[in-house]
This record gives sequence, structure tokens and C-alpha cells, in this order.
Amino acid sequence: MIRKFFAPMLIVLLGLSAVASAKITLRVGEMAPNFALRGNDGKWHHLSDFRGQFAVLYFYPKDETPGCTTEACNFRNDITTIEKLGAKVVGVSVQTVKSHKAFRKRYGLNVLLLADSNKKVVRMYGVYNAKWQMANRVTFILNPKGQIVKIYPKVDPKIHAEQVIAELKTLTRKKA
Repeated sequence: MIRKFFAPMLIVLLGLSAVASAKITLRVGEMAPNFALRGNDGKWHHLSDFRGQFAVLYFYPKDETPGCTTEACNFRNDITTIEKLGAKVVGVSVQTVKSHKAFRKRYGLNVLLLADSNKKVVRMYGVYNAKWQMANRVTFILNPKGQIVKIYPKVDPKIHAEQVIAELKTLTRKKA
């Protein structure tokens, strides 16, 4: 009984504190800082690898947690629509490549997950939550040139993929 009550409360409190401590220093219109991180595939990926297409760079707190699983599964379910809009989805958290591989396998995820174990990129993007030693749930949409065109500083994992699709539709209409 106690566990059923406190576990959801802890998740809510973790989410609220993560949002409260976000200090995003990047702004719409700026070039997204380049980086190199290892992916769940074991290969090194640079942000610049995604130039020429929109990139949905989403930072999330931790593999296998309820909100992160919901968000990742929704991106998985909507990946075809997102790709048809000319975008690549890339998730970043401070977990290891091994953790990302297990997370992808368990949920059949089809998005690239990058491991920022040394927390360099989450700090660079201003999404690091030092109190909890993880990334805040923040998403950046980058245009094909690598410029930030949208920032979601507060993400609801249940509807976020839909929000991203709506924004990409708007952006691709502007581009046409």
C-alpha cells in the first residue's frame, strides 16, 4: 500500500524538480553546439552528421523510467511520420551505451540513443540537473543547417511526439 502511494509521488517530485532546475542557455536562432557521442549501436555520432535534415534532439532523464519509456515509445510509434517530414529523432541521456542497448531491445525502440556518460553535452546544452545527476526532459528541434528553431523546456511525455509532429509540419510548410 505504501509503495503504491510513494512510488508515483517520487516520480512526480523528480519530474518537478528536474523542470525547476533547468537553466537552458541556448536560444532559438542559435546554432546547436556540435558534439560526438557513442550511440546504442556502439558507433560515434556527431550532431553535424544530421545536417541536411531536421533533427529532433531530445534529452531525457533515465532509461527504463515511466516517463522516459512513454516518451521513447511514442517517438517509436510515430517515427514513420516524423521521418516523412524530413527529421531524425535522437535521444540523449547520461546512461551508458549498454543501458541504451537494453532499453531499445526491451521496448523495440527505433530511435538512436546517445550516451553522455561524462555529462559534457547535457551541460553544454544547459539541461543538466546536478541535484539528480541526470538530464532534464528538454527537446530541441534543429533545422537542416543545425540552427535551433524550437525548444521545448517542459515536456509532457504522453503528448510530446504529437507536438513535435505538429511543429515539423509547420516548419516544412514554411520551408516550401
